[in-house]
Amino acid sequence: MNLVATTASVPDEEGRDDWREAWARALGPMTVTPRAEGPFVCRVSTARLGWLRVCTIEAGPLRAGRTSRHIAHGAEGYVALGVQTAGRATLLQDGRRADVGPGDLMVYDTTRPYSLDHPEPFTTRVVLLPRRAVGVPREHLREVTGTAITGSEGPGALLLSFLTALTASVPACAPAVGARLATSVVDLFATLVDERTGRAEQPADPREHLVQRVREHIDRHLREPALSPHTVAAAHHISVRYLHRLFEAEGITVGRLIQRRRLEECARELGRGGPPALTVSAVAYRWGFANAAHFSRVFRTVYGVSPREWRGAGVGAPAG
Repeated sequence: MNLVATTASVPDEEGRDDWREAWARALGPMTVTPRAEGPFVCRVSTARLGWLRVCTIEAGPLRAGRTSRHIAHGAEGYVALGVQTAGRATLLQDGRRADVGPGDLMVYDTTRPYSLDHPEPFTTRVVLLPRRAVGVPREHLREVTGTAITGSEGPGALLLSFLTALTASVPACAPAVGARLATSVVDLFATLVDERTGRAEQPADPREHLVQRVREHIDRHLREPALSPHTVAAAHHISVRYLHRLFEAEGITVGRLIQRRRLEECARELGRGGPPALTVSAVAYRWGFANAAHFSRVFRTVYGVSPREWRGAGVGAPAG
């Protein structure tokens, strides 16, 4: 885990600006205000697991809030899963209030305003899921944000248990392993959303079977540079417009899904370690990217490092 900022005692406003900036780099722009005057203790650290970011915050009592102004000037949005390991906290978002204590999990969306109140010293481990990588419809996500999840039963208990173990000591693993762990987190969260919104109990929809067939078709033809929404639609004898309508509920476009799956396969191959059998460009071409420069740009956007740096991490090195 890479240390972002720490301070044992920061009584002056200039020093506080330093950790506010570190906080913003870790979790995005927001207002952070200590609840008490005088010395303030805060430690912010961050690590990367596949395409996920894991931030640990240990601090004294404070209030934090993200407004529409912060969101307008922020970068990419995230779904935040906060595991409370010490102290109490209150989360407000979408008109809901979640009171959490040690061992609880809170969910919020950084693309919409929210506030956090920590009335006492606390430790929180926050797992940030890129919003574009979460295949959950926006309206369904709104039903779980601003809520607390306990370790009682069901998908919530599984997700909480997995995140608690994962964030206690972010594993140093090969990039490909990190990507798989990241995918597991996203899948568990999507299952939780389905359960909370009632989708898990709904009868099978024929459209869901078609979506699954499309996903399988994409996986089989990833290596073909010509793979596109048009070729996918033609292979299933449907219009491109209907294909896009099918994937509206998936929270991702077909074009974005193709790109994401190609990136995942490239990341897995580049992260295997050992003597490189293929150049980075050759791996990109192998998985359907027609332009090496474009591949490098989108890879860095998703994984935070260049393909060459990803490969150089080797087995046992953290991703990022």
